[in-house]
Amino acid sequence: MSLLVVGLSHRSAPVSVLERASLDPGTRGKLLQDALAAEPATEATVLATCNRIELYADVDKFHAGVAELSTLLAQHSGVGLEELTPHLYVHYEDRAVHHLFSVACGLDSMVVGEGQILGQIKDALALGQETHTAGRLLNDLFQQALRVGKRAHSETGIDRAGQSLVTFGLEQLAASADVAGWVAGKRALVIGAGSMSSLAAATLARAGAGEIVVANRTPERAERLVRILTEPGGTGVAARAVAMASVGDELTRADIVVSCTGATGLVLTGVAVESAMAERTAPLALLDLAMPRDIDAAAHRLAGVRLVDIESLADASADAPMAADVDQVRGIVADEVAAFGAAQRAAHITPTVVALRTMAADVVTGEMARLEGRLPGLDDKQRAEITQTVRRVVDKLLHAPTVRVKQLAGEPGGAGYADALRTLFDLDPETVASVSRADVNDADLKNRGRV
Repeated sequence: MSLLVVGLSHRSAPVSVLERASLDPGTRGKLLQDALAAEPATEATVLATCNRIELYADVDKFHAGVAELSTLLAQHSGVGLEELTPHLYVHYEDRAVHHLFSVACGLDSMVVGEGQILGQIKDALALGQETHTAGRLLNDLFQQALRVGKRAHSETGIDRAGQSLVTFGLEQLAASADVAGWVAGKRALVIGAGSMSSLAAATLARAGAGEIVVANRTPERAERLVRILTEPGGTGVAARAVAMASVGDELTRADIVVSCTGATGLVLTGVAVESAMAERTAPLALLDLAMPRDIDAAAHRLAGVRLVDIESLADASADAPMAADVDQVRGIVADEVAAFGAAQRAAHITPTVVALRTMAADVVTGEMARLEGRLPGLDDKQRAEITQTVRRVVDKLLHAPTVRVKQLAGEPGGAGYADALRTLFDLDPETVASVSRADVNDADLKNRGRV
């Protein structure tokens, strides 16, 4: 395993850099194709959220891999390499596994313990599978990360350590007031209909919003979100969908606006907010969860407007207390990293063991053919008995060393046992490689559609 991750997040880069380095969905696929075209990488996928961009790859050369992945991130993000490099972090092999598992558990999130990251990891794996850039290692890694994250949330109280960015953002807007009491009865405008916007709409509905208006560039998606909010047995909130062209009019009536779109430019300019405020007397609360930002930062200087965005959330979360359960989650991560590493190292030697047993079977077949030439009078029963006896001898001779070598290979530093086995038994490298390719193809077929 030569797993490498190169990335930047809210912990390593200012929001202004993260905002400019954001990757739209189309760019992510092109980034992965270019990563595989680069010599050091054989697998790749990208984890891109509002506060992190991380490129994961299986590489055969560490330094060349770091240089290539860093260059690709710079090229596809549009931020120059010299400017981007000081904000990049690099993790390799077990440290890379530890990092992803920590991310999956919410330990590295802006709001510690939030669970949205699991959906984003699932999306990263799906992208790698769709583009055929995620092979056996990344499929195993990301599926295990999802399991580790779910385990942390089910076995500990990490959920108490933090909430989603939506809840945290609403808490910041409400200041010292209770969120449910502050939201109750208010009119809310949600701009966007993706996962974050849907979560925002559901959160506002549960908190007792009087009305929710959904605006989206694709009307069908806005209408679908409205149907979910108003379906029987749902939240019971009054909701309606509007076109993006109607956002200006809705601003004059809304009390709370939550925006999270994939737009590359501003969705609400300072002028648009100022124009809306001129037609109203009530204060306006704005929550911008997009990266890059949807709402002009200048809006916070307008009288009666309160704006909370990713940057202010990052500042606020730095002072948030961590739950006692965080230590327990760290223990889970450490155990899972050790188990994953052992499993990968053990799997690395399996093709060599299979090749050894294949060679032994060929030897038995060859010797039985030679025996039949010397003893042509053997009947079927005698021939079968001799064949079975020879096979049992070979199996007994190989059993202990192959079981032991798998155990040793699973320990740290055990990768060399596969090389030793190939050398001692003079195994054909191509035979071993063919077994490895078969395993990869089987894993690829098994993993497709599992996310």
